[in-house]
Amino acid sequence: MNDKTKAGGGVSDELNPGFLTGREDRRTGLGVDALKRALLDKLVYVQARFPQVATRHDCFVALAQAVRDRLLQRWVQTARTYRDRGSRTVCYMSAEFLIGPQLGNNLINLGIYDTTRQAMKELGLDLEVLLDQEQEPGLGNGGLGRLAACYLDSLATLEIPAIGYGIRYEFGIFTQAIRDGWQVELTDKWLRAGSPWLIHRPNIAFEIKLGGHTEHHYEALGNRRLRVQWVPGKLVRGTAWDMPVLGFGVNTPNRLRLWSAEAPESFDFAAFNAGNYFQAVDAQICSETITKVLYPNDETEAGQQLRLEQQYFFVSCSLQDMIRLQLQREQNLDHFDEKFVVQLNDTHPSIAVAELMRLLVDEYGMEWDQAWSITRRTFAYTNHTLLPEALEKWRLDLFRRVLPRHYEIICEINERFLDEVRIHFPFDHDRLRRMSLIDEDGARYVRMAHLAVVGSFAVNGVAALHSELLKSDVLRDFHEMWPEKFSNKTNGVTPRRFVLLANPAMSGLIDEVIGKGWVTDMPRLRELERHADDAAFRAEWRRVKASNKLRLMREIGRSTVVDIDPETMFDVQVKRIHEYKRQHLNLLHIVSLYKRLKDDPNLDVAPRTVIFGGKAAPGYAMAKLMIRLITAVADLIGRDPAMRGKLQVVFYPNYNVKNAHAIFPAADLSEQISLAGKEASGTGNMKFQMNGALTIGTLDGANVEIREQVGEENFFLFGMDVPQVKELRRTGYRPRAWYEANPHLREVIDLIAGGFFTRGDRDIFRPLVDNLLNHDEYMLLADFQSYIDCQERVSTSYLDSERWTRMSILNVARSGFFSSDRAIREYCEQIWKVQPVRIELSELTGEDLVFRRAIAQAD
Repeated sequence: MNDKTKAGGGVSDELNPGFLTGREDRRTGLGVDALKRALLDKLVYVQARFPQVATRHDCFVALAQAVRDRLLQRWVQTARTYRDRGSRTVCYMSAEFLIGPQLGNNLINLGIYDTTRQAMKELGLDLEVLLDQEQEPGLGNGGLGRLAACYLDSLATLEIPAIGYGIRYEFGIFTQAIRDGWQVELTDKWLRAGSPWLIHRPNIAFEIKLGGHTEHHYEALGNRRLRVQWVPGKLVRGTAWDMPVLGFGVNTPNRLRLWSAEAPESFDFAAFNAGNYFQAVDAQICSETITKVLYPNDETEAGQQLRLEQQYFFVSCSLQDMIRLQLQREQNLDHFDEKFVVQLNDTHPSIAVAELMRLLVDEYGMEWDQAWSITRRTFAYTNHTLLPEALEKWRLDLFRRVLPRHYEIICEINERFLDEVRIHFPFDHDRLRRMSLIDEDGARYVRMAHLAVVGSFAVNGVAALHSELLKSDVLRDFHEMWPEKFSNKTNGVTPRRFVLLANPAMSGLIDEVIGKGWVTDMPRLRELERHADDAAFRAEWRRVKASNKLRLMREIGRSTVVDIDPETMFDVQVKRIHEYKRQHLNLLHIVSLYKRLKDDPNLDVAPRTVIFGGKAAPGYAMAKLMIRLITAVADLIGRDPAMRGKLQVVFYPNYNVKNAHAIFPAADLSEQISLAGKEASGTGNMKFQMNGALTIGTLDGANVEIREQVGEENFFLFGMDVPQVKELRRTGYRPRAWYEANPHLREVIDLIAGGFFTRGDRDIFRPLVDNLLNHDEYMLLADFQSYIDCQERVSTSYLDSERWTRMSILNVARSGFFSSDRAIREYCEQIWKVQPVRIELSELTGEDLVFRRAIAQAD
């Protein structure tokens, strides 16, 4: 056995290829022996490795390929069923799918996690070691992408015909490292060793036009209809890569279809022969750039253009793919909207409205009015932000240069739309200006959120408060014109990954007291309430939490030099680093607590370990400075012996789904502290709640609904609400006045400004301090004292372990509303109008001619 495979990593010496026989099918069987044979089969006949030299990674790939066979058996059956029934299909378009590692999730959904563990044990392997070999897929970054992944899981679990459409990024956003306290961005080479889950479909490919110009001409016959030809400046070829997404306990794997860019002709042979070696591959390099990196830095015009090209590329490929599928069954596209409903996940894919019009009118000769009717019945739009800068808009000259035909189509849509506005609101010129798809104020822009609203039949927010703010503020004019379009669909998260897989100890305890079945029927968790007053159950609950904290301690120890104390409260804030998330408000509390502990060593407060995690966008200087402040505070507190067993701070680098599996189950306190009215929903707050963490938060996003569900006595509320924020802005917010009026706040900020955490260097954090004192857009200083007082209540509650445990149990018991299954049911019933399709797993053989046709048409 190779040395690399020892300690649970390699196949036992006793096994050899002669073992590859047996009764249960090695491709489809779910028993221990079938899985053992399958792994050996893949190891030998796919990877050409024999057990004595197989590495841990070899064994992981072999197991993943064996599991994939079981998915593909179901996938082909699903494709055949959908085709035969002509099922209406949900197409979920998203720039991100933060799907996380797939092996463990697929074992859970197949119902063979424990069986596989036993099979691996009999082979001399440790399943946990193999799971750890899987790379985090670099297909998403934050809550938007994780929501999309949760929704794919629920769509499959609820047996809803669906396709996820996105981009196969060669590199993720970046791998985060911390050097000298600063964030450093390293290349995320998640595909370096390939992915066992991706299936290339090179025969499914589409040409994408970019740049160039348009030519207008009239048909010679008939009514001299105007035709427009787009003459592109360059062509890019998009090819499909598929990943199966299996539902829990069902035979439905839906498809996540990702697009990769390449040149139509990847190699210029004539240029190579002429000695122009770089020119020979230049077209391929330029084309592949489109799908190289998730969210390229858009601080430069080149970065902005690349982002626009990315969005158009995957949208056009996806719509052309839907048209291809429709024309396999129908002679025309007259009923396109009856076959497909397309959900736009935020504004990134909103160019799809103009692209479907282009395809229908220019490529398939449809009259404008019919094409517009089909388009508006096809799309639904989810808005995910209240931040004006995130409501995407493109500078007009850039947009026109990259997509000249779409500029013309959007102008035509806008002209017709503004005619509608004039009818609804005659003589209201200000409203026309506000609602126009083209922003005419100053530098001219195309407003993509406006395009999404105008081109969709439904618009929804993602939390009750968020949806109300969309209607009353961000999209008020559109709501007044089309109130029937607007609804709320509060986000949800999948309990399969974030409870069953991430927290097996708690899941097992829940099974013991209320039985199985809750994982697809989350309201059943309410049955836990009657156990909250059971002292023995509370003791067992604490034992589970303690074991999860030890697990996180070990994980953090693998990537940092910090040795955290599992006996302390784990106070956690993990999410994208952004000023509106207010990680620096958390830091102000930490500095405040540190100052109080130094002033009074006998202060009776709960011992606390504050854990941060998250990435700052590469071009976001203030967010990167916030990380530097976290690491500076962590370093000084960590070096102070008086803080041992009292206060500790750690930044856990490279936060992703994989390490989230250990973070959520271990957390005691969940920090959801954005300024009221800034967070659309949040889904991290739901994951923490499902794992028994208590929330400290404002009345923002889904916090409002979490507090309603768990009861105000089980939620730590602080800060202003939305009306109070608006009133303070109206009367004039002067942050320096708050600083001067609060001596303790002044002490805290002066410690940071005075270089206490940077060995006397006053310059490092000056931009952050100046911003707080002179601007403070997110009103940290106004909410500071309320936050400090609330943290006092947190500390007092934590010191009463029986009370805290009871609150933790009730948070889990009342988390059922936040399952993504509930959210998807609402979308299906109220927006998409789709029905489940049960997949029966029949026997499939090479002699089954129907099966052969299904394989031929499965694409």
